[in-house]
Amino acid sequence: MEKLIILTGPTGVGKTKISLEIARKFNCQIISADSMQIYKGLDIGTDKIVSEDNNIKHYMIDIIEADENFSVADFQLRAKKIISQLNKKNIIPLVVGGTGLYINSLVYNLDFSTTSNDPKLREKLNKEAEIYGTQYLYDKLLKLDKETALLIDSNNRNRIIRAIEIIFNVGKKDNNFRSENNEYDLIFLGLNMDRQKLYKKIDNRVDLMLEKGLINEVEKLLESGLSEESQSLKAIGYKEVISYLKGDISYNQMAEDIKKNSRHYAKRQLTWFRRDKRIRWFNREDEDILNQIFKFVGERIE
Repeated sequence: MEKLIILTGPTGVGKTKISLEIARKFNCQIISADSMQIYKGLDIGTDKIVSEDNNIKHYMIDIIEADENFSVADFQLRAKKIISQLNKKNIIPLVVGGTGLYINSLVYNLDFSTTSNDPKLREKLNKEAEIYGTQYLYDKLLKLDKETALLIDSNNRNRIIRAIEIIFNVGKKDNNFRSENNEYDLIFLGLNMDRQKLYKKIDNRVDLMLEKGLINEVEKLLESGLSEESQSLKAIGYKEVISYLKGDISYNQMAEDIKKNSRHYAKRQLTWFRRDKRIRWFNREDEDILNQIFKFVGERIE
């Protein structure tokens, strides 16, 4: 059975630093499970790992252009291939990220091959979004399948439509589509911390991103010809900056919107991941958190 370690947790909790320590301790290589770090050119807003920290091999970062689309099925296919390749080399894969759909594609048997595309339904949903807004579609998804909705950014129209499409073609309770995956010798780790302290960290991180030049990064992407309707620019941080650049909101409102949307996303992440009883949670604030994790992992990879 192939070995696999997963480290997850809400945005802003501090997964990157812990992941590097785990990788060094257990000779792991890291597979990013972040749906925005896959894009080239989206660096500041995705808090992409900087090169001087990147002495550990990383996969699934900067793999496609910002104007390309990338599905959960695409991630699943690539990530599983990397996991197998690393295991053959006796290297333990460490999947790190907070994109719930990406992680679920590995820990559940999400069989995308059983789902057929439905152009007519997709066209209908797109028209509804144009008339009533993306939030209307998200509310529809919440009623159809709350568990899946919690994993998706409420502004990501493409993913919302695809999720609804799958539900109507497969059924949300279809066992062939979502059943527990037992093909891996899985060690599932989660990081959490006091909610108010997490929110404060998120707010501070947003301020730092703006100081580093997030607005300039978005301007360059738009100047390169990238459409504001691209999937990549629907990410939290980017869509708010675009609203600011268009003059729809003030700078202060933009900053507050990024913080608010990031906090809401973190809350949704926690709500979802807490339902998975396989996750062993660690308090990010504990001084000896690394020793706790090293002991837990070490006992399970012997």
